[in-house]
Amino acid sequence: MVPVRCFSCGQVIADRWEEYDKRVNKEKEEPGKVLNEMKIKRYCCRRMMIGHVDLIDDIINYSRK
Repeated sequence: MVPVRCFSCGQVIADRWEEYDKRVNKEKEEPGKVLNEMKIKRYCCRRMMIGHVDLIDDIINYSRK
């Protein structure tokens, strides 16, 4: 679950996560190039996108029954 806003500057970043994830993980593009093309210039927002690990699919397997 990607954060909705950057923790440092407050810019909305969640709406760009799906495109970023698709291009970097499935199409194997370079993360810096993708962020530049998506016009994410601030280093704090870039950190949020590059450093995020999507664990929700793994955690959901441990829900109570």
